[in-house]
Amino acid sequence: ETLSKFIKEMGGVDLIVISAGTGEVNSSLDWHLENEAIKTNVSGFAALVNVAMHYFMEKGSGHLVGISSIAALRGGRESPAYNASKAFESNYMEGLRQKVRKSGLPITITDIKPGFVNTAMAKGDGIFWAAEPEKAAEQIYHVIKRKKSTAYITRRWVLIAWLIKLMPGFIY
Repeated sequence: ETLSKFIKEMGGVDLIVISAGTGEVNSSLDWHLENEAIKTNVSGFAALVNVAMHYFMEKGSGHLVGISSIAALRGGRESPAYNASKAFESNYMEGLRQKVRKSGLPITITDIKPGFVNTAMAKGDGIFWAAEPEKAAEQIYHVIKRKKSTAYITRRWVLIAWLIKLMPGFIY
């Protein structure tokens, strides 16, 4: 409801960026923490994307950007719901990208997968290659301008993504 009202108040939009999420280090599998990640990163994300997609399909064009995470690539023992929910976001956007491609509508769907960024979301042990927020924002801006379908932020995370995808489970 709020997003729909906001779009109307602005007189329409061409770009919607959904950059919301939550996740905690949760090695004890506390259900409250898991459920918060699921409610926000799955249900909340899908609800906003649904409004955005209906708006863009009715309008006949637009650009939807979702900020998922490098965590979308594999499960994670420290925050299982976070990784799984980010995988949902990436897969949901991929499905929507297929849907709009088949429809022929000029709607761009961009999945941005940041690695660590020096914000409150960077939690847990093993944080490396953490980007400064300004650098991450600049790269995100350029990805949006180029209307790419998928991007890793910062760009060096492409290497980590490649390794994560290929690494056997017993090593991962």
